[in-house]
Amino acid sequence: MWSSQNIAWGLAVLSLLEMAVGVSSITVGMLESRRIRAMHKSHHHGEGSPVWSGVAFLVCGLCGILCARRRTGLMMILFCACCIAGLIGGILNVQFVRTAARRADYTSGLQLASLSLASLGTCGCILCSWLTCRLASAEQQRMFIEQGCQP
Repeated sequence: MWSSQNIAWGLAVLSLLEMAVGVSSITVGMLESRRIRAMHKSHHHGEGSPVWSGVAFLVCGLCGILCARRRTGLMMILFCACCIAGLIGGILNVQFVRTAARRADYTSGLQLASLSLASLGTCGCILCSWLTCRLASAEQQRMFIEQGCQP
């Protein structure tokens, strides 16, 4: 069984990776948006979705770092809410990018990078949520043991 400290360490590492995915997604989204505007001279539906999902992943990673450091119930709830927002942002990003690729009849390298990053970010949010549940359970057991109760 993993200790609370090991789970927190794993959550911190995974949160750092989630932050890296977020920054990368924002960068790819900005490059893709610039490319689309240069080619079509207009705004297309969903072209900013990699940026917004990247922001959600970045916030999720930041909250994960805070949750790993301060293991309070409120912080874990906030982090789970951020993970859900990142999960929704990643799924919407995949849908918007796939629709844009179908409309253009080809998929650019930036669109593939955006799809890959959204998939990684979504998987990261799922893993972070799971680890947060494990952390909450471990913290609850630790509190019961400290109070002299049996779990």
